[in-house]
This record gives sequence, C-alpha cells and structure tokens, in this order.
Amino acid sequence: MPDPEFYMMSKHYLLYGSERYALAILRPLQEAIWARGHKAAWFFDGPGAEELRSNETFLRTTREVREFAPIAVLTSSNAVPHFFPGVKVEVFHGFDAGKPRHIYIRGFFDLYCTTGARDTQAFTEKSHELGHFAVKETGWPKLDPFMREHGSPEPPPVRAQPVILYHSTFSPSWSAAPILYDNIRDMSRTGRWRWIVTLHPKSAPETVAKYKALENEYLRFATEDNILDLFPQVDMMISDTSSALNEFLLTYKPVVTFKNRRPGPQLIDIDSPDQLLPSIERALSRPPELMQAIREYADSIHPYRDGRSSERVLDAVDDFIAAGARNRKPKPGNWWRKIKIRKRLGYWGPA
Repeated sequence: MPDPEFYMMSKHYLLYGSERYALAILRPLQEAIWARGHKAAWFFDGPGAEELRSNETFLRTTREVREFAPIAVLTSSNAVPHFFPGVKVEVFHGFDAGKPRHIYIRGFFDLYCTTGARDTQAFTEKSHELGHFAVKETGWPKLDPFMREHGSPEPPPVRAQPVILYHSTFSPSWSAAPILYDNIRDMSRTGRWRWIVTLHPKSAPETVAKYKALENEYLRFATEDNILDLFPQVDMMISDTSSALNEFLLTYKPVVTFKNRRPGPQLIDIDSPDQLLPSIERALSRPPELMQAIREYADSIHPYRDGRSSERVLDAVDDFIAAGARNRKPKPGNWWRKIKIRKRLGYWGPA
C-alpha cells in the first residue's frame, strides 16, 4: 500500500537536456513542480544552459546532481546518464512524423510518458514484450502553455490575407527546403499571401542563408526558439517530414507536405513542386473532409486540450515511485552507451 506521506513530502526533480529545445519542453514541468512546492534543477549535456533564467537552478557537475538527489530525472532526450539518482522518465522531444526510430527502446528509462493513444499503444506493446519499463499516457508538457491559451475546439477563420508557415526538417533525405525554394521565393513576392519561414536548428547554414535572404514585406524569417509561438500567427503550414507538422495539426489547421514519409488523409501531400500552388489553395479553402481527418488524427496523437499534461507527468512519476519504482524485469546492460556517457561527462564513480 503506497505511503500517503510520500505524496506530501518535498521532492527534487532534475530536468535533463541535450539540446536547446529541451527548454520549451521541460519548462512547463518546472512550473508544475514549483506550483506543488517542490524543487527543480537543470543539467545540460549539450547546448541550452546559457539560456537559463536567473530564477532557474543550474547544476554544472555530476557531483552537484548527486548531491541534489532528485527522485526523478525528466528528459526529452533519447538517453540519460544512468548514474544520476532517481527514476528515469522520458517525455519525448516530438511526435512520430514517420521518421525511423521513433518507437525504439535504448534501455535507459523506467517510465515513458506518452502523448496520446497512438504512441501509448506502441510503447505498451513494447513494454509487455520487454518488461523493463512502464508506460503512462499523460500528454506532452511542451503543449501546456499553448493549450491553455489556444486549446479552442475550433480553428479561427482564415485571415483576409492568409499567412503561411513554411518549416522544413534538416535531414537532406527528407528536407524539401532546397526543392521548394524557387516556388516559395516567387510566391512570396506576389503579395497574395504573407509568409513566415523557419528551419530546423540543424539545417545546413547555406540553406538557412538562402531563405533568410528572401525576407521582404511579405516574408519574415523567424528565429523564435519555440515554433509553437508561430502557430497562432498563421492559417496553414507547408512542411515535409518534420515532427513539427504534427504539433501544428493540433491547431486543427491544414498542412501541405512534400513527399511525407507517412502521408494520410490528414495531410495534403504532394510529390512535385508544381503541385504546391493548387495545394495551398485547397488548404486555405478548408474542405470539410480534410478538416474532419485533421481533427481525428490530432485527437489520436494528443487528445488533451486542458494544458495540464505536466501535472499528469508528475502524478505518473509519483504513482510509479509509490508503487515501488520497479518494473517486471531489470533494464539491459547497455554497457557501450553507458561508457560513452561516462566518458563524455568525465564521471567514473558508482552508479
């Protein structure tokens, strides 16, 4: 029987990041931790620490982390130092966009907090097969601020002068940025629509430079860290196989994709640049069958529109720990990956 006092005690949580995008994903969790009267601290194994605010706690060394003694390590990364104290919890860095290795298990995590029914089913099946991690559907913390403000069940009407968001992934094999460049350049100069362009942070510098050079009175190159900030400003999106397009579909607004790896009725997918113009026109007309497919898909990947996914993650962690913090089987050895993490962080002490 779980001890009721556990739920009342003061707790420490570590927020672990390996990329700058961890800030947008994990900060809502920090707010929920603070709201409960608990403590949160950050550790970065990569960029991001330089963007922390004065009221946020930054732990610079493994020793500081171990002294902080978190009950849980919450991360959007695919791996986590096994020698950090606490339950290891994966909250994901994006939705499944059809790229390889979304549903893969590296053996670092005790608990996966999934975003919606699609991922919950896939990870639960793996949990039953492997036995060394638990799964709890919570929703995605990154979306909490957005959903609290923009979680309306209906999209706003299209603007008199529609605004289009163009976003591309960075992988050369999936990115449409080089292919659609001429089309976007030409269409952005007509004034028929307004454009906001943003590229993945890992995009090739020459590609970023080309799109930045397109800026004019109708096109803005956006540098916002959190792409969610752009969603209320636009009426549709153009993309390829970026996980951000799934985030955008949660606004119930249309997306045109170029050679998406997993097209479906929720997308207007094209395979030739010549199809871009009519596809934009169709998206902005919002045909009922498309809008219904978008709604059904969005609700399957993230049905929560209450902005309380962070609270559900913390509840899931509490319940897992209170029930014994153990899974049916031990995690795999993972020796080679663990050695690489130890070497990177310069820690050779006990786990």
